[in-house]
Amino acid sequence: MKPRKTGPYPYSPIVRRPKVLWPNGNRVALWVIPNIEFFALDEKITTPNIPDVAGFAVRDYGNRIGIFRIMDVLDRHGVRGTVALNSDVCAQHPEIIEEGNKRGWEWMGHNESNTRYLNQMTPDEEARTIRNTVETITRSTGTAPKGWLSSGLQETWGTLDLLCDNGIEYCANWVVDDQPIPMKLDGGRTIQAMPYSLELNDKPAFERRFMSPGDFDAMIRRQFDTLWREGETQARVMAIALHPYLIGMPHRIGALDSALEYICSHKGVWRATGAEIAAAWRSIGSG
Repeated sequence: MKPRKTGPYPYSPIVRRPKVLWPNGNRVALWVIPNIEFFALDEKITTPNIPDVAGFAVRDYGNRIGIFRIMDVLDRHGVRGTVALNSDVCAQHPEIIEEGNKRGWEWMGHNESNTRYLNQMTPDEEARTIRNTVETITRSTGTAPKGWLSSGLQETWGTLDLLCDNGIEYCANWVVDDQPIPMKLDGGRTIQAMPYSLELNDKPAFERRFMSPGDFDAMIRRQFDTLWREGETQARVMAIALHPYLIGMPHRIGALDSALEYICSHKGVWRATGAEIAAAWRSIGSG
């Protein structure tokens, strides 16, 4: 993609779009995205100091304990996760991959490690990182990833083209809409922008806004109420972004359980993966 002043998609006000619903007349596609990440102890994590034992340890807790609490809650509500996966997890914690595969979870590319961002790499390094991430996830999970979320949601002008080169069909970095939208690249190719969330996301909620678990539960419910009401005539995606070292703590996990119980008590909720949402959107002629 060449440098440009606006995003690689036309402006489209929601009030002027065709009225569409999800399969079986559902109003809201519930999309839950656990970010399962690897932070290397010999690289910078939260401070310039190496090793950052405290920064590493709490995140390692998430991969040892927290992720399995998330799995239990999602199982209880019949929700399959779409994992934003650092491919280094495949080698470091293959048991997580095994447990996710048992549940039919989807695996989405999320760089190799969360301590290295695409916009801090040379063009060759970026191309190699995306290719290696996709190949490693394919080999380790048995399925080629169709979706991508960059670490830190960071891109370069070349990222979307590189994703298309590697078979990626949708990208969650562009949090610009409540519906998937096609992004047009040079040469006529397209990739879908999938409605991820920087708001309904436990990382800013707990680390920057210092919300209580009860506040997070209430925020999820309020977002759902609005999208469910609007979804009566215009389909919506509701993304909930999670991190095992945050929502997976014993004093927080109940907030996720409570919020999902509330959402799943409503009719018209489609518990979907990212790939299912992208495919359905294309099938109804909107993406």
